[in-house]
Amino acid sequence: MRILITRPEPDAAELKAALEALGHEVSIEPLLRIEPMPIEAGVLKGARGLIATSRNGLRALAASGVPPQALRLPVLTVGPATSELARELGFQRVIEGPGTASELVGLITAEAEFARGPLVHVAGDAVAFDLAEELAARGIEVREVAAYRAVAARTLTPQTAQSIANGSLDAVILMSPRTAAIFAELVGTARVTEQARRLICLCLSQGVANALRDLAPARIEIALRPNSEAIVAVVGRVATQSTGV
Repeated sequence: MRILITRPEPDAAELKAALEALGHEVSIEPLLRIEPMPIEAGVLKGARGLIATSRNGLRALAASGVPPQALRLPVLTVGPATSELARELGFQRVIEGPGTASELVGLITAEAEFARGPLVHVAGDAVAFDLAEELAARGIEVREVAAYRAVAARTLTPQTAQSIANGSLDAVILMSPRTAAIFAELVGTARVTEQARRLICLCLSQGVANALRDLAPARIEIALRPNSEAIVAVVGRVATQSTGV
């Protein structure tokens, strides 16, 4: 399959390599640019644990310098990829969640050691799910730390616009509702909306698919779980259906 990846770097390159290893032709058009934000040195002081709902938050924390004592804090991660990075950064106790920020609520409330907090959540400056508010309603204190901002692309590159226009792409991977909304907007700006509707939209979740409502693509496929491995799996499923093999 000929696939367009729209996620930010460096995660886009990692996904590209995984798909190319399976024989797909892949191009990258990041629709969000991740900009780390400064994090105060004492942000983890007094915390009982750290919450990481994306690898970008952990990367920003690492760039700001993680105090050695902080590496002993338990880290509650949203899923396997974030867990893997936490271990690479040297965190000694990593508690892996089932895949979404909302599902972390039950995991955290079930752990007696986090009953009062405070927990520190490193996240973007805009979050789709207010984890701190949900946990506060359950009596658990969470300090939100804006570790990075995601800046939207203003246009498609000429190469991507041309690829959509001439039908040389089969599918587009969309990993967040915001990215999906940006994609729908930018194909309109590039005047390739009709051609973009013919692409198979491979979405990380139903929420991502919902953000494509205005684009109204002819075909949407949704990953079974909200992670990169499930996106690779849905690509394989669609490719098999297309070839009949």
